[in-house]
Amino acid sequence: MTTNATGGAQPTGQTDGPDAQGSTPPGATGEDGAANATASTDATKTSGTGDATDPKSTTTDTARTATGHAGTGEPAGAKPTTTGDGEKDDHAEAATTDTAKTATGDTGQDDPADAKAATTDTARTSTGDGGKDDATDAEAADTAKATTGDAGKDEATDAKAGSDGEEKKDGDGEPRDRWSAFAPAPDPVPGRPRRAARAVGRLLVHEWTLATLAALALAVGMTWPTLRYPLYTLPQDYWDPSLQAWQMAWSGHALRTEPAQLFHSNTFFPEQWSFAFSDMLLGYAPVGMIGTGPEAAVLRYNIMFVLAHALATLGAYALARQLGAGRAGAAVAGVSYTYAPWLLAQAGHLHIVSNGGIPLALAMLARGHGWSLRYGYRPERRHEGWTYTGWLVAAWQLSLGFGIGLPFAYVLAGIVLVAATIWFLRRWVVRPVKRPFGTRLFVADLVGGLIFAGVGALLAIPYFKVAELHPNAARTLGDIGVYSPPALGFFTAPAESRVWGELHEAARATLPWHPEMTLLPGFVLYALAAGGLFFSVWKVRQRLLLLAGVLVTMVLAMGTRFFDGTFTYGLLFEHLPGWNGLRTPGRMMLWTTLLLGLLAAGAVSAFADRVGEIAAERGPYRPSPWLRVAMVVPVLLVLLEGLNVTPHPVVPEQPVAMRTVDGPMLVLPSSQNLDQPVMLWSTSTFPDLVNGGSGFTPTQLDEVRRVTLAFPDQTSVDYLRTLGVRNVVLLRDQIVGTPWEVTVNAPVDQLGITREEVGDAVVFRL
Repeated sequence: MTTNATGGAQPTGQTDGPDAQGSTPPGATGEDGAANATASTDATKTSGTGDATDPKSTTTDTARTATGHAGTGEPAGAKPTTTGDGEKDDHAEAATTDTAKTATGDTGQDDPADAKAATTDTARTSTGDGGKDDATDAEAADTAKATTGDAGKDEATDAKAGSDGEEKKDGDGEPRDRWSAFAPAPDPVPGRPRRAARAVGRLLVHEWTLATLAALALAVGMTWPTLRYPLYTLPQDYWDPSLQAWQMAWSGHALRTEPAQLFHSNTFFPEQWSFAFSDMLLGYAPVGMIGTGPEAAVLRYNIMFVLAHALATLGAYALARQLGAGRAGAAVAGVSYTYAPWLLAQAGHLHIVSNGGIPLALAMLARGHGWSLRYGYRPERRHEGWTYTGWLVAAWQLSLGFGIGLPFAYVLAGIVLVAATIWFLRRWVVRPVKRPFGTRLFVADLVGGLIFAGVGALLAIPYFKVAELHPNAARTLGDIGVYSPPALGFFTAPAESRVWGELHEAARATLPWHPEMTLLPGFVLYALAAGGLFFSVWKVRQRLLLLAGVLVTMVLAMGTRFFDGTFTYGLLFEHLPGWNGLRTPGRMMLWTTLLLGLLAAGAVSAFADRVGEIAAERGPYRPSPWLRVAMVVPVLLVLLEGLNVTPHPVVPEQPVAMRTVDGPMLVLPSSQNLDQPVMLWSTSTFPDLVNGGSGFTPTQLDEVRRVTLAFPDQTSVDYLRTLGVRNVVLLRDQIVGTPWEVTVNAPVDQLGITREEVGDAVVFRL
C-alpha cells in the first residue's frame, strides 16, 4: 500500500483513480508544496508559461493554467509516477505525458508510464486524431509543445538521454528521437524514372485509355478493308466520297493560302459561295492542310472515315457512362450507336458517319454540370472546364455540316430550355430553397453557348447566300416525300449488311429509294432496349422518357409518311429556321439509335450489377467464367449485326491533263456523278473548274451541260468564252456512246481554237 498526498491509502501500482500520484482539492490553484518539488524538476519545461527556471512550478498545474483547467483533480505537486510493475517513470516521459494532457484537455486520466505511450499521446495531441498516432514520429513531441505555446523553449533539463548527460543530435544538429531505432524502416523513395514508369502504367490501364484503344481497334476491324489500300480505294463508291475528299482538301488549301476565298471554291466556276452547295466538313480543315493531290486526299478520307467510327463509339460510351451505365452497358451503347445496320448505307457519306461529337459533347456537358441520369444533380461534381470543352466539341460537330448538325443544335437548345425551366421551378416555386449552381459554371454556359451559336451563325451565312442566289436549291415537302421511308424501313437492313443484306432483298425492292429508307438499327438492339423497359438501372419515369424519345424520333424519321407529316415533320419544316434545307428525314434515326442504346445500356448494366451481387455472395469476388462470358455476349451480338460487305472500289486514276492544264477549264463529259471524281482530280493545283457535284445543281451548270453536247461547235465555244473558260478537256475513255465520240476528231481550225492530245485526253484551248 502507498499513501497519496492527502494521506489516503491506495493499492501499490494502482493507476485507475483520478491520478496515480494523488489528488488535489477542488480549489487547488496549481502551486505545490515543498514536499513535491523533487518530482517537478523535469516537468517544468512543459509549462504553458514557458518558465523553465522555476523548479516549484509543476507541469500539471502550469498546463492547467494555460488551458483553463485548474482544479480538475490533478495534484498540486506530483511525485514520480508509479507504474504497474513498481518502477518509476523517467522525468522526461512524465513531462511528455503531461504535455499531451495539456494540449488535449485531459482531466487527469493517467496513461501507463512508458515512453511509447507518452510518444503516442503526443502524436495524438499534434494531429488532433485520437486514433491515428505514430509512435515512432520524432516530430510529435515538438508539435505538442507548439500546441501548448511552449514550442522551441525547452531546456536541456528534459533531454538528458545520453550517458554523458548531454542531448544527442543528428548530423544536422537537430535533436534525435531516442526511440527512432525501434521504428520500422521507411519505404524507399522511388527515383524519377520509376515514378514516371508507374504513371505511364496507370495511364495505360486507365478505363478511358482502354476504351479509346478498343474503339480504335474496333473501327479498323469493322471498316476493313478501308485501310488495306487507303491510297486507291474508297468505301461504298467513289462519287460522294470523292466529293468529300475534295472538300477536306479544299478547306485545308484555302486556309493555308487564301482564307478569304474559303467559301468561293475552285469548282462550279464562275459561281460564288460554291463551297456551301453541300455540307462542308469544315471541322476537318486542319487535316486538309497535310499533303496535296488526289492520293493524299483519298488517304485523308479513309483515315478520317475510320477515326469517325472510333470517335462515335467512344462518344456514345462516354455518354452512357456519364449517365450512370456500367462498363458493359456503355459498351453496348457505344457499338450500337456506331455499327447499327442502317448506317452501313451511309458509308459513302462522311458527314453522316462523323457523328461522334454529338454524344461526346453531351457527355462532357453533363459531366461539367455534375448531372447523370442515374444519380441526378450532384453539385460537388461540377467542373466548368468540362462545360467549356463540351460546348467546343458541339461547335466542332456543327462545323462538319448541318445535315445532322442542325437537329443537334435544336436538341441542345431544347435541353437548355428545359433545364433552365426545371431549375427555376425548383428554385422558386416547388422548393423555395437555394439550389447551388455556381457563377463560374453559369459563365461557362454563357460563353460556351455564345461560341456555339456564333459558329452556327457564321456557318449559316454562306448557306443563306446560296439560298438567295439559287432559288432552285430550296426544297418542298414534296421533295421530302421522295425520301420519306415507310414503317417497313425500320425492320429492313441495307444491302451492305453481311447478316441481313440478302435476307431483306425482297423488302428493299418495295422501298422507293432504299439507300435512305433501310433504317434497321438492329434486332438485338430492339430486344435489349425492350428488356430495358422492365429491368434497368434507370428509374421507371426515365425509361418512359427514353421510350418517348425513341417514338418521337421514329415519327420524324418517317417524314411525310406519318399522316403526311402535317403535325410532325411538316411543322418543323415550316417553322424551324433551316429545317427546310434537310433533304432526308431518315437520318433522324441517329437519335433513335442513340436512345435505344441508352435503354439497352440500362438493361445490361442492371444485369451486370446482379452478376456482381451473385459473385459477392460466393465469398471472394470471383465471377465464374460463364458469368464473364454473359457480360460480353450483348456486345458481340450487336457487333455481329454490324458486320458489313461494303464495297471498296478503286478510284479512277487522275488524267495527266488535270495536272498540267490551267483553268478556268471544263471537263467533258459532265454529270453529277462524273463531276465528283473530277473535283478530286483538281486537288493537285486547284484550277478553276466549271464542273461540280453537290446536293443540288446550279442553273448555269445545267445550261453548260446542255450547250456543250455539240462541242466543239461555234455556239458552245462562244458560250464558254463568255464564261471565261480557257480550256476544255475531253476524256476519251468516258465518251463512248456520247455525241463527243463522233465530234472529238472534227476539224476546229474555223473555230479559232486548237486541239492537243495529252495522255488519254484531248485538250481544246479556247
